[in-house]
Amino acid sequence: MKSSLQRIGVTVVLVGGCVALGDAQRAASKASESSGRLVSAPSAPAVAPEYRIGPEDILDIVVWGNLDLTSRGVQVRPDGRISLPVANDLQAAGLTPIELRDAITKGLEPQFHDQQVYVTVREVNSMWVSVVGKVRTPNRFPMRSPLTVLEAIAMAGGFADYAHRDRVTVLRRDGIKLTFNYDEFVKAPSAKLNFPLESGDQVIVP
Repeated sequence: MKSSLQRIGVTVVLVGGCVALGDAQRAASKASESSGRLVSAPSAPAVAPEYRIGPEDILDIVVWGNLDLTSRGVQVRPDGRISLPVANDLQAAGLTPIELRDAITKGLEPQFHDQQVYVTVREVNSMWVSVVGKVRTPNRFPMRSPLTVLEAIAMAGGFADYAHRDRVTVLRRDGIKLTFNYDEFVKAPSAKLNFPLESGDQVIVP
């Protein structure tokens, strides 16, 4: 079993897209230049935690040399599970691609031995933030890379007319409320004010 697992490969691909930034982010960039400082979100840790699969993510599961066992475009169901040939119903949400690979390999035995299984995350749909209120295009947006409050507002097209830019609220899943003051940020840009968002955050612009 150990020798079999050692030969198994894994590929993780997080497919992202380019996002056009709106007036809000350009204004922040100008404020940064005028202050003579480069403004950015806090740097990511040297070793980021492995991505964990979530509901609505789309996976490609390839069993090398066996088209009958290969499944592409598999969407993780709302209950966090996927259905595959032979391996049947498996838990996917909450696992890393490596952990899911091992579960699939175990599910293929004893019918199929020594299989090379590759788990690829084609689309990340389980990580998102929503921007609502007085923005030009309120919506729920996927998080395919680290995202700050200002970047999320820019993705929503920037502030709408009569928006209270000094009273933006970020509501987290655990009930914690954070505030973002755009006017204060423009006067003194800093990464502390323009903090990074977490998946599930709701940005509310009154």
